[in-house]
Amino acid sequence: MTSTATTVADIAADTAATTVLTAAEQEEIIRTHMPLVGHLVRDMLSRIPNHIHRDDLTSAGLHALVTAARGWDPQRGIPFHRFASTRIRGAILDELRALDWATRSVRTKARATDTTRQALTTTLGRTPTADELAQALGTTTTDLKQTDTDVQRATVLSLQGFTTSSADDLVTEKTPGPEDMLIRREQIGYLHHAIGSLPERLQVVITEYFLHERPMADIAADLGVTESRVSQLRAEALSLLKDGLNTHLSPELAPVPDNPESIVARRRATYYNSIAESTSMHSRLAMTNAHGHTSFSRGVPVAAA
Repeated sequence: MTSTATTVADIAADTAATTVLTAAEQEEIIRTHMPLVGHLVRDMLSRIPNHIHRDDLTSAGLHALVTAARGWDPQRGIPFHRFASTRIRGAILDELRALDWATRSVRTKARATDTTRQALTTTLGRTPTADELAQALGTTTTDLKQTDTDVQRATVLSLQGFTTSSADDLVTEKTPGPEDMLIRREQIGYLHHAIGSLPERLQVVITEYFLHERPMADIAADLGVTESRVSQLRAEALSLLKDGLNTHLSPELAPVPDNPESIVARRRATYYNSIAESTSMHSRLAMTNAHGHTSFSRGVPVAAA
């Protein structure tokens, strides 16, 4: 039977035998394998929505590369390339999870907030104030503001990535076939036409806030209104976009107004019709390239090369 003293001695011997890279050796191996990070990031970007920034993933991958260089033990017989690849991929996945705003709780709050806002808009004939919406939801304006922030972050994924999947789902999803890609490109095309059909001020808010990622304060200054007013315009625009897209893509989800002759209902119907009049199969597909990617030139969607 092996004694405790012998076991401790063996462990100490193994530890002493472990080769530790010098600072110069670590720097050299990091420099040599930096292209590996770029390769793994490119591979990941090909399987996720194009709103994810390369720099975020590259930064996480480089940090993992440095950590791998410090922890690699050549005596174990594992090539550094394989050792580092595992850690870099893991770091990139962790970064994607951190970027995944659309948690289940956020989506639940989004649906509750949107349903209540629409109901109040129909009842009041105008967009409800923050106090009115908070009271209807049984919460405070402070909590509502935090919920709204989380919801808008979740909506960014939906608008730009056109998906509600989690980060794990995104990176494990199989490459879409021709039919799936055509449907996706049609959806993105409808989205851009729906944005282009919004009233001018609502279109500016959506374009600047989501597509150009400008601060709300800057948008408010451009429009000559308060940040609170921009928030209201954003909420109104998102409600219109959702219902407009459902009207054309998922009619079973489209809202049925209680009073079709009301001012609000007629305005919405006019908006839905304007989307139909401004879109065609050719114009929708022209918004993206064959891979479903879109680039923007100051508010104008252009199919990426």
